[in-house]
Amino acid sequence: MALRIGYVPEHFSTPLYFAQQHYGLEATLIPFPSGTGHMVTAIRAGEIDVAIGLTEGWIAGLGKDGVEGDGGYRLVGTYVETPLCWAISTGADRPDITSVDSLAGRKIGVSRIGSGSYVMGFVLADKHGWLKPGEQPFSDTVVLNTFDKLRAAVNSGAADFFMWEHFTSKKFYDSGEIRRVGDIYTPWSSWKIVASTKLAPTDGSLDARVKTLFEKLDRGVEHFNQNQDEAVRYISTSLGYTEPDAREWLKTVRFPSKTEGVKPEVVSDCVAILRKAGVLVKGKGMEPEAMVVRSEAGCRASNL
Repeated sequence: MALRIGYVPEHFSTPLYFAQQHYGLEATLIPFPSGTGHMVTAIRAGEIDVAIGLTEGWIAGLGKDGVEGDGGYRLVGTYVETPLCWAISTGADRPDITSVDSLAGRKIGVSRIGSGSYVMGFVLADKHGWLKPGEQPFSDTVVLNTFDKLRAAVNSGAADFFMWEHFTSKKFYDSGEIRRVGDIYTPWSSWKIVASTKLAPTDGSLDARVKTLFEKLDRGVEHFNQNQDEAVRYISTSLGYTEPDAREWLKTVRFPSKTEGVKPEVVSDCVAILRKAGVLVKGKGMEPEAMVVRSEAGCRASNL
């Protein structure tokens, strides 16, 4: 049976598309434009088998207190090695918001609780000194599910700002729909691959289909690196980005040559920052080492 793979239909999905288009990846690709938080729910519900999403979303999902059962998934691979640039956006006509500093105590829009857009709000607050013990850094957290609703909310005043990936946001700055206030980079490599615990048990015996996925993805990444013009054509014709933005993004992103395996320090460092930011609580939830399942090949790759 073909794997059901959840992914975000943005420019980062290009190597996955190449793996299926050129190298025979047998899988059903299921788009989740609302992001990682939605995929956490879907993989736990058994709607998808594997997913590619944001590091902080996966780790927050496993690390919070009160996760039911075995958590439903484990980190098994690395999809993007570079950090993610989160653009901080407000409405086009919001003269009250002039800088990142003016966002303290405001209403933050997020796609879902536990999503990357939610988690990065706490990282932003920590960076700017807005976190106070036992207090929320924002006056309200408005859950809006989709990027369109986030953009509408900052223009209507239902939310004051939100964060989303830079190049996905840029086209809406260029059109004048929303306005950029600033940006913040993740302090960790940005995208990870997770598998359902049914396919990635803790003994490291990954399902053969997941191993095949890594092989095909590695070829998709190699194709991406060697065929940049084809990547730009796909991104600008199928994913709705401009050609200049696609080319600019290519300068900022690095995919691993081997997608299998996760460096343990990436997970422990992310957990430490999320605990400092108040997203996770030390002593509660899953410990970093329990979040990762690696086969022997993945262990070797992560130690290179």
